[in-house]
Amino acid sequence: QVQLVESGGALVQPGGSLRLSCAASGVIFSRYQMSWYRQAPGKQREWVATIASGGSTNYVNSVKGRFTISRDNAKNTVFLQMNSLKPEDTAVYYCNARSTYGSATYWGQGTQVTVSS
Repeated sequence: QVQLVESGGALVQPGGSLRLSCAASGVIFSRYQMSWYRQAPGKQREWVATIASGGSTNYVNSVKGRFTISRDNAKNTVFLQMNSLKPEDTAVYYCNARSTYGSATYWGQGTQVTVSS
């Protein structure tokens, strides 16, 4: 049974930082491309960042220079370090795992990030 469990969401002031974690189980983690998405109220889910199984990364333009995605294959965990947070970063953040060997895709349940003073 595959599970992705996000944690680390919180209420933070503008300019603050948060570190999200996503722990995976039931998969060979090193064979999966891992991504973060987010969905703000009334908006469609948006891709934020991806880290490939080999470690290369990509980001949506709006978070470049502020967010960093990383992975620890030994702990089956992917992270999203978010700095210089803005109110427009407020959303539910979701972890996504996509197999590099097929079409299997899995989602976590989401963690709420609220940026407000």
